[in-house]
Amino acid sequence: MLIQDILKGVELKSFSGNPEDEIQAIAYDSRKVMPGGVFCAISGSKQNGLDFLPQAYEKGAILIVAEEMPSETKDGVSYAVVVSARAALSQMSANWFMHPEQKLHIVGVTGTNGKTTTTKLIKWLWEYYGQKSGLLGTINNMAGGKVIASTHTTPESLELFELLDIMYDEDCRNVVMEVSSHALDQGRTTNVGFAGAIFTNLTQDHLDYHGTMEEYMNAKLKLFSGLAANAYAVINADDPVAEHFINACRCRVFTYGMKEDAVFRIKDYHIDASGTSFEVCYEGRDYRLHTPLTGRFNIYNTAAAAAAALAEGMQMEAIIECLSYSPQVAGRFEKVDAGQEFMVIVDYAHTPDGLQNVLSTARELNPNRLIAVFGCGGDRDKTKRPIMGAIGAELADYCIITSDNPRTEDPDAIVAMVAEGVRGKNCEYEIIVSRRDAIKRAVNIAQKGDVIVIAGKGHEDYQIIGTEKIHFDDREEAASAIMALWENA
Repeated sequence: MLIQDILKGVELKSFSGNPEDEIQAIAYDSRKVMPGGVFCAISGSKQNGLDFLPQAYEKGAILIVAEEMPSETKDGVSYAVVVSARAALSQMSANWFMHPEQKLHIVGVTGTNGKTTTTKLIKWLWEYYGQKSGLLGTINNMAGGKVIASTHTTPESLELFELLDIMYDEDCRNVVMEVSSHALDQGRTTNVGFAGAIFTNLTQDHLDYHGTMEEYMNAKLKLFSGLAANAYAVINADDPVAEHFINACRCRVFTYGMKEDAVFRIKDYHIDASGTSFEVCYEGRDYRLHTPLTGRFNIYNTAAAAAAALAEGMQMEAIIECLSYSPQVAGRFEKVDAGQEFMVIVDYAHTPDGLQNVLSTARELNPNRLIAVFGCGGDRDKTKRPIMGAIGAELADYCIITSDNPRTEDPDAIVAMVAEGVRGKNCEYEIIVSRRDAIKRAVNIAQKGDVIVIAGKGHEDYQIIGTEKIHFDDREEAASAIMALWENA
């Protein structure tokens, strides 16, 4: 592809060089630049992409895209000075992969919690009725049945358009994707034309990045303000900020929730270990839905997916049939069963709202005792740590505070902050920094009829200590601890 073609649609301030040079690849990481390639010099909060020009030159870059002209240039290299390097990367990526986004029907899901389950349910609905579909998300990316490893909830635009291209090549025509607030704020999805968007909820998270809840909300609003008039939006009417999302739309809006004026109104519900059933009122008629997924929060996830399916034109009877066979989502209220007399649940809940949801759901199973194992990640929003400690103490009978992904922070300091929220509450607790030992302790003290909730990591099969990722899977650790009980019996 020629330089002039890869820059089509990019908002340029100036260009110097040869627009007819042939481009071989695109990179925004100087280490990945290829001979004859583009280096897009993105500047972040910690690094300026222009600082890596020597490495890009050494690797053979022939086009530099940046928001300012470098102080020193190199002969034979073209320079595009752009209004936004991230927006340019998105446009160039769309051009490079021949606009797969224009060939696909793409639905985005955003919100603090519930994105992963909701996207999985939408993919399930499409494929249950023969529509091969793609998914981009936290656990993995999927092109039909082909699984592609995921590194971010929403990848950078270059990887995003590459994935969309793969999905198109794999004969997918529908794609559902999790859309993170970081991605929206950084313009990673700028060139994606969404056919529909879903808002699940907004609760405290990522304040280390956004600073305030208002800025966090504003980032998510970009998904809805950018929808075309012929698109649709599905919005949780029960969330306190729902009106902001409704008002941001200039397209069809489907609301869901327990409010009287919700288009897809949730009424009576029942939760047990086998799943969840609930009643909905839609267009004046009542329907009963059942899903194998457990929990009040899964009522909302299921309702969001069902409302999206209705917006897509699927019939309610078909939706009800499909959702009755909903598959388990990895690390989302996932049960670990090795024949023990107590229940063990692993969940990704790592926010105050997420922890409250999963512990409240476990409470509805009427356990003899509810034992909670949880912590907080390092190098992230510190204000939520005592809040989560307080939630654990209020809802559980016994709390074991432990390490999550400490990253570069001191694990002892993190658990101490979580423990601040537990102290003074009517709840027994102990601190066990080793996550492996904490899980073993929970299993060893559990009795018949108890429920253990291991929260924070869910599907993740690693722990980040310092800057190193080590293998660690809560499900494996729980199963191992249970098997040790049998061996020692």
